[in-house]
Amino acid sequence: MSKLKVHSGASKRFKSTGSGLKRKKANKSHILTKMKTKRKRQLRGTTEIAKGDQKLVDKMLKIKT
Repeated sequence: MSKLKVHSGASKRFKSTGSGLKRKKANKSHILTKMKTKRKRQLRGTTEIAKGDQKLVDKMLKIKT
């Protein structure tokens, strides 16, 4: 039997933590000159993924729950 492969796009975007999965915040890639400094500052860092997306991301990453 062949090895199970994970979704390569999902593996680049999500990282596992002790309590769940983390992701980067959206809308911080380009055309940042017109965005307020406060908004850009708030988009820094990572956040937990939503409960509704948890099952789908687990399936893409082949995580057993």
